[in-house]
Formats: sequence, structure tokens, C-alpha cells
Amino acid sequence: MTEYDLIVIGAGIAGENVADRARAGGLSVVIVERELVGGDCSYWACMPSKALLRSAAALRAARAVGGAREAVAGELDVAAVFARRDATVHDWNDSGQVDWLDSVGIDLVRGDARVTGEREVTVAVPDGGPIVLTARHAVAVCTGSAAMLPDIPGLREAAPWASRDATSATQAPARLAIIGGGVVAVEMATAYAGFGTQVTVLSRSGLLGHEEPFAGELVQEGLRGLGATVRTGVSPASVHRNGQEVVVELDDGSSVTTEELLVATGRVPRTMGLGLEAFDLSAPGEGGGHGGGWRDGDWIDVDDTLRVHGVDWLYAVGDVNHRALLTHQGKYQARAAGDVIAARANGEEVDDAPWGRHVATADHRSVPQVTFCEPEVASVGLTEKAAREAGLDIRVVDYDLGNLGGASLHADGYTGRTRMVVDESRQVIVGMTFVGPDVAELVQAATNAVVGEVPLDRLWHAVPAYPTVSEVWLRLLEAYRG
Repeated sequence: MTEYDLIVIGAGIAGENVADRARAGGLSVVIVERELVGGDCSYWACMPSKALLRSAAALRAARAVGGAREAVAGELDVAAVFARRDATVHDWNDSGQVDWLDSVGIDLVRGDARVTGEREVTVAVPDGGPIVLTARHAVAVCTGSAAMLPDIPGLREAAPWASRDATSATQAPARLAIIGGGVVAVEMATAYAGFGTQVTVLSRSGLLGHEEPFAGELVQEGLRGLGATVRTGVSPASVHRNGQEVVVELDDGSSVTTEELLVATGRVPRTMGLGLEAFDLSAPGEGGGHGGGWRDGDWIDVDDTLRVHGVDWLYAVGDVNHRALLTHQGKYQARAAGDVIAARANGEEVDDAPWGRHVATADHRSVPQVTFCEPEVASVGLTEKAAREAGLDIRVVDYDLGNLGGASLHADGYTGRTRMVVDESRQVIVGMTFVGPDVAELVQAATNAVVGEVPLDRLWHAVPAYPTVSEVWLRLLEAYRG
């Protein structure tokens, strides 16, 4: 077949879910992928990074509990950690995910895709001529993002690591310097410090700048507790490789010498070379006419149904639209996009009001995120700063997690903090942040409260079990009521 109802470019998590939902809606679907089916999350990001982090975290957790601490013998087996990572990514073999595509009736074409006309995609396949695919209804671009390499003199020539290199390494270097202070930087700093690597983090500002300030402060303390060096307020002025070493010259006149250098300073969209500059992808208010203001390699702006502004047959889902660069948000967008593509193709009613079936409303103010570092950071919704900038009349309530009975049982000397941001006009929570051991499992309840806009008076009746760390909900509401 060369004609389908829907063509999906990119078989990562977002692309797979768009294709699956559209196929469930009765459409014929083909997905085009140039690398591995499953994409970055399965092979170079979420899954391998968490596999690298988990073993050392479990060991630290055991050592934090009396009785278990005394039973722990020996040190972390780093080689076994890398072997477990290899098993997690199936040795970078995607045959299982290819079998899944086949089982649900989604066709796969491997190669480089380019949009060459309205609803037309030309695929340059390996060892063969081009294949021209046409779509009766829609094309969905789900090509994700890639690590950004900043313009620092000598950096490219020094052959630094990007995030993929850090998660696919076969052994831990003796020394690792990391440029950046975001999620990738702190997670990889935590992982490699756990391996015994001498880690140095170089961040222009504080860590995790998108979170509440106390989150970055506690993570900085946690990394230093693991033996890492964290230097903030510095930027690389130049980089050069000297044999087996990389030297980073900093703007304060000092330098850092390391075995490997990881650059974790942000992401860029994988839209280069897709041919989209031939279409008017300009967002409302950004000009118009052929090509608008969009350039090859830009992020793609979409509406809440994930349809590209001004091009009614083109959708962009996941990282490429820059709404929320997180796997779970990409999957969420994909469910909405796949369903709405099928609905429009079948002539069905579109549910595109806020929080409707065919929109990604949660992208705006209700995004949950977990950073798996030391300690963990879990958050959803708006920070205090973001809420004030949005013009909300808010009240902030903080609580020390270490005061909870459940926390004291969870680990000796449990240290953590949480913050609740309340919209006073509506008496609902608009943001929650948790920092502490194993707080990742707390964020779903907070997400339910934020998305559901559950009134605080009703939350008062959601009684947390004792003794658990979830008792923090009661303590926050007690503090709010006064």
C-alpha cells in the first residue's frame, strides 16, 4: 500500500500512540521511522536513564534504614548496572515493538521522511528507491527533539557527550563534567556519582530552574552529599580536548579538566529537512503568506487538538510542538490527536472544548513531572512564581516532610519539603511540589487535585492512610485552615 488515511512520521512514543488511537478509530495507518521503533524514551532517555539511576538509589535507600543498613555488604556493582540497562533497552533491538505494530495493524516503513506535497510524504528507504506515500486525511509529525549543542568555542571539536551518549555508555568514566542544570544534568550527575565517578556540574544559574527554588537547593545539597561538585554562576568560555582529557575554561578564569564532558543545556526540534518550510506554518499573529515566519528546523506551533495552524491536514505531536517536552505529555497529546484525526475523518463530532476528549488542555497549567535525582523532585501545575505571573491571587503553604510519622518510618533522618499553591478566588490547588526520598509516587494524587479542580473543602474529606508520607495532605490542609 502507498495510500493510507493517516501517515505518521516518527515511531517514538508520541507517534506510536497517535497511530494506535487512529487505528482504533478505524483508520488505515502507516508509520515512518528512520531509527528504532519506540524512539528516544525506550532506548536513549526515560528507560535507560532510570535503569542507570535505580540500583544506586535502592542501595542508598537500604542504607538509610536501620537493620537493613547493617545487612548491606559490598559496593555497587557498576558492570551489573550497565548490564541491567542493556536488558531494559533490549540491547537496542526494536523487534518487540515492531511486532506490536504488526499486531494492531499499523504498517511500518523504515527510512527518512520528507513532506513533498499536500498529504504526501516521500521516504528515502535504505538500499532502495524512494517510496511516495499519500494520506487521505492527515499527516502527523512526531519526530521529537534532540540535544542542543551551544555555541561555545571548541565545544564541537572536543567531541562531548550528549544525553544519548550518557545513557548508552558502556562504562563509567573516572571524571565527568556536566554543562547544564536541568533535568538531564541532575539525573546524570546523580547516576554517575552513584557509580563512583568524580562529577562536576557547571550551571550558569541554580539547578532545576523551572521548579520551586527550594527544589534546586535541596538537590544541590543531595549531589554534594554523593560527592559531586556543583558550581553555579559560571559559564564555559571555551573547550578543548587534550588527548584523553577535556579542558573546560570558565568565564571566571578557572578551568575544569575531565575525562568526559556531557552537554545538557536544552533541546532542539527534529524538524530539519522535513520539507515543512514549503507550507504556511505561521501561528496566529506571527505573520502570514507562503512560509509565514517558519523556518526549516523550527518548533511547530499547534492548536489544542494538535493541528498545525493554517494547515488543516497536518498535525504535530510530542516534543516537536514545544508544549511540554515530557514523554507522558507526548502520549497524552497523541491520544487526543489520534482520536480527533479519526473523528474528523469519520465525520464525527469533535469534542474540542477545554478538557474535552480531543484536546490537550493539561499542557497549559497541569503538567506533572518527576526528576529522579537525590533527592527526588515531583511537581505538577504552577510554581509560586508562575502563579503570580499569571495574575492569580494565591496563598502558599509549605510543610517539612521530615515531621511526618510515615516519613520517619520510611527512612532514618528523612529530609524533604513540599509546597501547595492555592488559587484563593476558587479555593483550588493550582500547583504542588514535593522534594524528598521516593516522592514520585505522591504526584499523581496532586495531579488529580489540580486537573479536577477539587475544592479544598472536599479534599478535607480525602483522609490519608496512617502512617504514610501521604499524610502530608492532611498537614497542608490543617496549615491552610489555620
